[in-house]
Amino acid sequence: MPAANHLRYLLEEDPPKGRLDRAALELAAINTPGLEPEPWLDRLNELASQLGDRLRNFNDGRDFVETAQRYLFGELGFHGNEDDFFDPRNSCLDQVLERRVGIPITLSVMYMEIARRLAMPVFGISLPRHFVIQFDDGNYSTYIDPFNGGRAITARECFALAGAKVADPALLRRASKKEIAIRMLQNLRGVYLRRNDWARAVDTLDLLLVGVPGLSGWYKQRGLLELELKRFQAARRDLEQYLSMEPDAADRPEILKQMQAIHAWLARVN
Repeated sequence: MPAANHLRYLLEEDPPKGRLDRAALELAAINTPGLEPEPWLDRLNELASQLGDRLRNFNDGRDFVETAQRYLFGELGFHGNEDDFFDPRNSCLDQVLERRVGIPITLSVMYMEIARRLAMPVFGISLPRHFVIQFDDGNYSTYIDPFNGGRAITARECFALAGAKVADPALLRRASKKEIAIRMLQNLRGVYLRRNDWARAVDTLDLLLVGVPGLSGWYKQRGLLELELKRFQAARRDLEQYLSMEPDAADRPEILKQMQAIHAWLARVN
């Protein structure tokens, strides 16, 4: 996988002015090695320009939200992929722009990046089980569901999408760009695990651990995947790291057995 410089920078620093579009395209290079971001950044510029042309008589935030819905989800036909939700292409911004189909978070990132180019205040809302966005210019505010046609929804509908039994305002907290990138990586990792694509799952974990280096379970998972890939040295390092972080782990005996098998194999080849 090529160096994901902007994505790594965003995961390490979470800079306020970090480029979510570039980070998302570098993430997509896990699925398409060698992916060039520039054509897709140009495509976002083009979409923003076309939407801007439709806003020449712009009046207020409601006008923007309604015009964006008509253009992106009506005229262009962007929509959620309900038929094959776990297709890895749904998690890749280039493929969402190409195929006009995706999952909630990638469709939301597309919308956010188009809005950013038009200086429109749109924010990501990382609900449990779903991802939506919020338009809020101080005068007009609404939530938007890009997976379901870009329609405006209420806070109550957001809680329903999250499966929340209590209307907890904390669920509507705006997500940082780092948090969005981590959720995108987690989605892609889950897809690769479902497909037994261990190598690409490890690629996602490499990046997830840049963003959250203190999560012991990810070292364990990466170590076990590396074991499947016969990357024994790397597996040993990760499993040792896991046990050092979780000395009283319930699965310590099983992990120690795995490590003994690794040591025996390394002894035979050295």
